[in-house]
Amino acid sequence: MSRKPRVPMCTRNAWPALAVLLPCLSACGTGSIDPDADLVIHGARVWDGTGAPMSGPMVVQVGGGRVLSVDPLRAGADFAGLASAAGVAAVDATGLYMIPGLINTHGHVGGTWSVDRGGTFGAFAEMELARYARFGVTSVNSLGGDREGSFALRDASWDEGSPGHARILVSGPVVTGSAPEELTLTVDAVANMGPDWIKIRVDDNLGATTKMSPESYRAVIERAREHGLRVATHLFYQEDAKGLLRAGTGLVAHSIRDETVDDETLRLFLETGVCYVPTLTREVSTYAYGERPAFFDDPFLISDVDSVQVEVVSDPARQDWVAASGAAEAYGRALEVAQANLARLVEAGVPIAFGTDSGPMGRFQGYFEHMEAELMAEAGLSAEQILRSATGVAADCLGLDDVGTIEEGSRADLVLLRANPLERVANLRQIHGVWVGGERVEGSTK
Repeated sequence: MSRKPRVPMCTRNAWPALAVLLPCLSACGTGSIDPDADLVIHGARVWDGTGAPMSGPMVVQVGGGRVLSVDPLRAGADFAGLASAAGVAAVDATGLYMIPGLINTHGHVGGTWSVDRGGTFGAFAEMELARYARFGVTSVNSLGGDREGSFALRDASWDEGSPGHARILVSGPVVTGSAPEELTLTVDAVANMGPDWIKIRVDDNLGATTKMSPESYRAVIERAREHGLRVATHLFYQEDAKGLLRAGTGLVAHSIRDETVDDETLRLFLETGVCYVPTLTREVSTYAYGERPAFFDDPFLISDVDSVQVEVVSDPARQDWVAASGAAEAYGRALEVAQANLARLVEAGVPIAFGTDSGPMGRFQGYFEHMEAELMAEAGLSAEQILRSATGVAADCLGLDDVGTIEEGSRADLVLLRANPLERVANLRQIHGVWVGGERVEGSTK
């Protein structure tokens, strides 16, 4: 998964030596088509995910699934004609905006599959990854419930070229149990499957279940470290967050939702550098289906939705149960706490990794990522902060160095938008097209 830059690599900065300058002039400095290119997208303004401001109109050349160059569009340059003459596909993106594909650091695939739905688990998971991609989400860190089919998709996702759907990382089965000795054996078994993460839950589900003890989660974290793996932790309470940060968890995979984060928690996040994943839409899914939610009338969802899930959560008996549930009311309050804590963490400089916990029943993949971004905006984050959390920062939090940005050598996971996402985050819905590994995702125009 490491970046494999081509040499020489044309940059937007001054070249340091003539040996680098001359090859770059022939490849891209004169407005020509790179000999390795198989796709040229020209005319879009580029927000590259690095923290740099939105550019003017650019030319992005892609070859072998990776970005070859990102250069200003020169006045009068006919890249459509040049591409045609070179036999290279060209996209006129004049008036559009390009961003890196979004990264969901906490999602799930295959969670609603059953034998009754037909097909294999792997085929179902691949279908869901395609839906993620059509909504502009080009990488997903699947935290729990992953089966053999998920691992096969993971391996194929990071080959050179395009998988044709969102890329995936996996954690395998969630590690559960109570005795530290038992848990270390479970970690060994999961680690032998070759996951990217180990996933645990430290939560009592509002008092309904028994929470994993500090002694137990410390044993899991230590054993995972011996395997070279980080632990992603599901949690709810602030005191558990403190204990887990001290123990060495690698990712806080949900919001702290019981109380306002205090200075000690902020200090622990900053000292450890651990990333915080809000998953605000997880709370929405716990109470929204006490009735028919308004977003069921949203054309953006309706255009690309798993109708079976809509049918399940629309069952009147299920809606009555949700409406009468005290847990639903409690999680509604928890969302408000989570949003306030997110704003406080951002202000303190804690790295925020975009994540939604989408994938289980009623947590609509792709659509919930856009809802998450809008809930983050409600919490007070700027559009740029949200976009950074879903691109360059998310990649850093997952330890990925060749996705999340649009730079020479990065994978060509790209989204073209009809409106400027820095003006309002809802403009992320204005999808003109999505590319994964330089190949356009079928059905991605919204």
